[in-house]
Amino acid sequence: MKIKLAVVDDNSFLIKAVEDKLAFFDDVIIKWKAIDGLQCLEKLEIDNRLDLILMDIEMPNLNGVDATEKIKNKYPQIKIIMLTVFDNDENIFNAIKAGADGYLLKDVSPDQLHKGVLDTINGGAAMTPAIALRALKLLRNPLVVENIKEQEQVAITNRETEVLEQLSKGFSYTKIAENLFLSPSTVRKHIENIYTKLQVHNKIEAVQKAKRINLI
Repeated sequence: MKIKLAVVDDNSFLIKAVEDKLAFFDDVIIKWKAIDGLQCLEKLEIDNRLDLILMDIEMPNLNGVDATEKIKNKYPQIKIIMLTVFDNDENIFNAIKAGADGYLLKDVSPDQLHKGVLDTINGGAAMTPAIALRALKLLRNPLVVENIKEQEQVAITNRETEVLEQLSKGFSYTKIAENLFLSPSTVRKHIENIYTKLQVHNKIEAVQKAKRINLI
């Protein structure tokens, strides 16, 4: 009985690389491919007789984490392994939270990828030792997870980030305005927005919170 797979990635070269890696093994078959999460959901409506999806994270229209959450709600029997070039804590945490069954990097060897697929189909979790360790640390340290959640909720603009960085260096409003080629009133407006978004009341609190949740 062959394991039926789908590959979802917006990079055709990387889809080809996955196909080449799995071509060594005759117990897996790639049934279809999609270029983003949205197309993946559309294809699942037509054919959801799959065992596992290899899912990229960074994609247009619908990213891999959001797609995983939707797929897991509708087709909980389908296993999903995130296959990505990014191994940052936020991606790992969000993927696990969305219901991903595994998390591998795209430079994984053919043997490791095949083993990851088999492990996941058999109820395990496909993860390289380094990623498994980081996932454990995330789950053991609620503060890190809390910081990631808070960071997700605080949508500050690039310009506001620049103002925050200037604030953290102890510059006055006029100096920040000068450094960023803005008017002092514009700087003041940015700082008001930052206070509102971070839910703080002064410069010190703003800088402390921004550092704590890794915004600066």
